[in-house]
Amino acid sequence: MRVRPDRQNIQIEWIARVIANPVKEFVQQDGRIRRWAAIEEADGKYLRVILLDDAETVHNAFFDRSFRP
Repeated sequence: MRVRPDRQNIQIEWIARVIANPVKEFVQQDGRIRRWAAIEEADGKYLRVILLDDAETVHNAFFDRSFRP
């Protein structure tokens, strides 16, 4: 995830914040869990974190331009 240039600025602390305090959560059919939260340090953009079905392992994280709370 952090290899992509558009995602290198995503901080581990932000990912942990989204996991702990999401404003929305959605469980996909494959069991993966999507969680979103606003990151004030990133101009209030919403970070989407996708977790594996164990709810701990981060599969992906990116700023979701289309998310509306």
